[in-house]
Amino acid sequence: MSDTQTLIENRPPTVAALFLERVAATPDAEAYRYPVPPASGEGPDDWKSLSWGQTAERVYAIAAGLIELGVQPEQRVALSSSTRVEWILADLGILCAGAATTTIYPQTNAEESAFILADSGSRVLFAENAEQLAKAREKHAELPDLTHVVVIDPADAETGDWVLTLAELEQRGAAYLEKNPDLIKEKVGAITKDQLATLIYTSGTTGRPKGVRLPHDNWSYMAKAIAATGLVSSEDVQYLWLPLAHVFGKVLTSGQIEVGHVTAVDGRVDKIIENLPIVQPTYMAAVPRIFEKVYNGVAAKARAGGGAKYKIFQWAAGVAREYAKVTQDNFRRTGSASAPFGLSAKHKAADALVYAKIREAFGGNLRACVSGSAALSPEIGYFFSGAGIHILEGYGLTESSAASFVNPGEAYRTGTVGKPLPGTEVRIADDGEILLRGPGIMEGYHGLPEKTAEVLESDGWFHTGDIGELSPDGYLRITDRKKDLIKTSGGKYIAPAEVEGQFKAVCPYVSNILVHGADRNFCTALIALDEPSILQWAQENGLEGKPYAEVVAAPATVSMVEGYVKELNEGLQRWQTIKKFRLLPRDLDVEHGEITPSLKLKRPVVEREYKHLIDEMYAGSREA
Repeated sequence: MSDTQTLIENRPPTVAALFLERVAATPDAEAYRYPVPPASGEGPDDWKSLSWGQTAERVYAIAAGLIELGVQPEQRVALSSSTRVEWILADLGILCAGAATTTIYPQTNAEESAFILADSGSRVLFAENAEQLAKAREKHAELPDLTHVVVIDPADAETGDWVLTLAELEQRGAAYLEKNPDLIKEKVGAITKDQLATLIYTSGTTGRPKGVRLPHDNWSYMAKAIAATGLVSSEDVQYLWLPLAHVFGKVLTSGQIEVGHVTAVDGRVDKIIENLPIVQPTYMAAVPRIFEKVYNGVAAKARAGGGAKYKIFQWAAGVAREYAKVTQDNFRRTGSASAPFGLSAKHKAADALVYAKIREAFGGNLRACVSGSAALSPEIGYFFSGAGIHILEGYGLTESSAASFVNPGEAYRTGTVGKPLPGTEVRIADDGEILLRGPGIMEGYHGLPEKTAEVLESDGWFHTGDIGELSPDGYLRITDRKKDLIKTSGGKYIAPAEVEGQFKAVCPYVSNILVHGADRNFCTALIALDEPSILQWAQENGLEGKPYAEVVAAPATVSMVEGYVKELNEGLQRWQTIKKFRLLPRDLDVEHGEITPSLKLKRPVVEREYKHLIDEMYAGSREA
């Protein structure tokens, strides 16, 4: 048996036990950093730290407080909050109490929040603030199982009766622990590996969300498997901003407990650029949209600086991509990430002019990023790789506890999602669908045995619904979602995500794009532009002061985007080309239900909302 197999097979049975082990091993080491906004509301945040020992003190008080409220093993406790250190403390407290965490995105409306609370049978809700509390109050009569709400930020929130603050819960828990000092140790010791730890509801594109049941064993496996990849060490500093209600964010907390590194936590997306130079992370996980925004921002800034600056950027971008492709190919063949002298010289010059500034914007210490949740355009991946910011793409689903594949360190390959995590099996079905089996696969969908049977075979193979290809040496490339493949009226299959990703690498102003063409005789596209980038462009092109909707409707804007569509089409097969497009009057967003909180496109929603524009593009064609 290899050291890796031994590590994984001898893992603690629960993530709660894993946490107790971490606290015992490094009680004084720094665990978390978190921002405290100034009382005046003006000026920079004050960043505070918690050691593992201090973390445990708060976690145990929360756990004891929940037990004192009457929460029993495996009963659900919901969390409706943005990403912040209190989310992690509450989650660990829930797990150490033997209960299970139900995650709710804070953007979720009152009706769907109530559905999740009712369907999960949640007994207690951690609500971030008055806004989240108001949703529970509105639907309280429909939630007979919900006995208490714990408010994290009590400002403007009315407490009393069934509502208490997080501080009050911790005080009650601390008092309870004084009378029962061995309570947490006993509770954690009684938890079994197959006991429910997390209930995560998939956002879905149609119908009600499904609750994915993930037992403790899933997370303890993930923690050990992440450590076994060697991608992170105890010396790392992670910047965590991803939604913790999403499985991608959640898995990062498990890996940290096993490895013991520092995590800086702040879910405010608008603070990322400001926080990176302060936190100076060594690694960070993100979704492709973040890298697309950074790339588009750099490109737009270079264009705004004049023709010479933009030409330098275009040259440097080309050098970065060439350098990344050559060094990755050489590493694959020889084990050395080398490049010819001439290319290395150009790369060194481009580094001084362009790449160093990009790395500095990421904090200066960033060793690698992990990208997941959706496909990253290879051209954007190669660009960042050549610029010295290595994006390690990974792959997984809520049903597989987030991480099933990840690119290995130096041996990463842009355009693939890497190799399976130790202990995870993969096979490709006859129709190209990716099937997974291993300790990370869910127990099933909560209360939905028929739905579970549709995707989970009796021998443990899980049907992902994604289409992919495996290289001879085990690297996986995702080609598309099985249900998202487009078949034109001419019988040609098109992977829309692939075309959409290529356009994002071509056009520096795009925010979202949806390619349409199912049962049609040509493809069209709905395009939403990035507001800051296009308004900056507008100032330089005679449209200064105009609102976004007017800018995107202007003939000059349409003509500019048309140029990028033509550039895209030059690299596509004839049946893939975009014959017509329409610019949307606003960007797609979570609030309108057009993208998920993890920034994935909800195709049916967008196509339904903008059906009139799609029909307009096909008016007069044979199938119209």
